[in-house]
Amino acid sequence: MPDTTKTTTPAAQPPALARLAGAVRWDTAVGALLLTLLICSFSFVDNFGNALNLSFLIGNTLPIALIALPMTMLVVSGEVDLSVGSTAGLSGAVMGALWNAGMTIETIIPLCLLLGVICGLINGLLVTRLGLPSLAVTIGTMAAYRGIAQIVLGSDSVTDFPTQYLDFGAGRIGDTFIPYAAIPFTVLLAVAVVVLHATPTGRSLFATGAGEDAARFSGIRVKRLKLSMFVTTGAVSALTGVFWALHYASARYDNATGLELSVIAAVLLGGIDFDGGKGTLGGAIAGVLLLGTLQNVMSLINVSAQSQIVVTGVLLVISVLAPRVGRQVSQARARRRTTATTAAIPPRAGTA
Repeated sequence: MPDTTKTTTPAAQPPALARLAGAVRWDTAVGALLLTLLICSFSFVDNFGNALNLSFLIGNTLPIALIALPMTMLVVSGEVDLSVGSTAGLSGAVMGALWNAGMTIETIIPLCLLLGVICGLINGLLVTRLGLPSLAVTIGTMAAYRGIAQIVLGSDSVTDFPTQYLDFGAGRIGDTFIPYAAIPFTVLLAVAVVVLHATPTGRSLFATGAGEDAARFSGIRVKRLKLSMFVTTGAVSALTGVFWALHYASARYDNATGLELSVIAAVLLGGIDFDGGKGTLGGAIAGVLLLGTLQNVMSLINVSAQSQIVVTGVLLVISVLAPRVGRQVSQARARRRTTATTAAIPPRAGTA
């Protein structure tokens, strides 16, 4: 009677730890870390849970979160825009200059958004039409847009915007801790999630980031897709510049300086692969909230601004390094399992 007992090799049953590691995604881990940080902050950090501080936390995080929406799509497609902070600063400077010239806010805001579209279009054309690397291009335009902002407004600070707009930029809904500006952000977030994760455009972005040549051969118009992402990023950056000026009641040429570092750190911390093709908007927003909460807690416990910058830089390095190390470990395990399985297969009869 033939033996029907199955022979199980060690490779056929991976260790429980390996199975757990495969089940836990980076963005899930970031969400869990955010939840842990919030619980600890509410429990042990004085004044963290009061309405004023929570409103302050959300208001300071919104500029990062706004730009993180298109930046996530751009990085998923395999590109990056480091000029977002300078675009926001230029938008705020133009807003202040036009307000001083006597124009109404209702006219100024669309013009600022148009300016953001132009800035994004310049970046996109240099990358997609001339074939220049987006990292180098946007480092250059980051300096150029900031210089133009200084030319437009100089060292002036414009603060006398209409009260109703200042209240929208910094005010809260009733007695809650929720800022008014969180409402339009929630709408934009919902639109971005649908576009990236539930439309052909989103699938094309992932395909482009995973392999540009393969995406092109499959019929995706890669250059047009990337150009649209740069334009969208520029427009949202300009909108962020308007919000920044209203939230802090000040339009200056140096508004949003360093914002690009926070956006990139938050997006990568949320599990967006810098090489493109991987990531979720949920992970990106979790990264934004984690970074914003950490900075808020450090401010409450009197950690210096310089130390906070160091922490942001360290998180940026970790967010780039850790997923890569995890992938390499997983690939090494897969190779070992394949080798062990091959070695365990007995040779067929008649072969030597």
